[in-house]
Amino acid sequence: MSYLRTFLPWIVFAVIPSGAWQWAALTALAVSVAIIAQEKRSGAGFDALIIESGSAAFFAVLAAIAFAAPHSGVHTYSAALSSGTLAVIAGVSLAVGRPFTLGIAKRTTPREVWGLKPFIRVNVVITAVWTAAFAVTAVVLALVAHAGHAHSAAAMIVQIAGFVVPLVFTVRYVAHVQAKVQQAGQAAR
Repeated sequence: MSYLRTFLPWIVFAVIPSGAWQWAALTALAVSVAIIAQEKRSGAGFDALIIESGSAAFFAVLAAIAFAAPHSGVHTYSAALSSGTLAVIAGVSLAVGRPFTLGIAKRTTPREVWGLKPFIRVNVVITAVWTAAFAVTAVVLALVAHAGHAHSAAAMIVQIAGFVVPLVFTVRYVAHVQAKVQQAGQAAR
């Protein structure tokens, strides 16, 4: 459920009809701010809000552009820019040694494992997969937009796949790692 909450602003932006992109950007900004406020009230630290903070910044800029120049070419490439922004946020989190998935994983993982190398390594792998998925999605969406199909069913399928593929990987990879840890624990007994 954490990933759904994390990416909810992007999902909201994607499902609001493209003809209302100003309102989609503004709504996504409002959702981003609401999520950040709710998470901060519940005690979440910045490391758990990397994507949410980047989302708020992106949608603030996009909403300003959308209202100032509603017929801007930015509209055509907004889906590609969204995925590209997520790739940059996720990639920077890796580059600075704070994979964005760490904060999400800490919500459901005991504190005593947070600093362990295997826990961090798992999150590096997961964040790298999300980063790659966002980057590939951005490139494909840019090509689709360039071909004149920016707001088509094909673009929507690419956007959905850009979230579903890394989400499925995350769920399966975490289950695989947990099974290995459990096997190792049983073998040690």
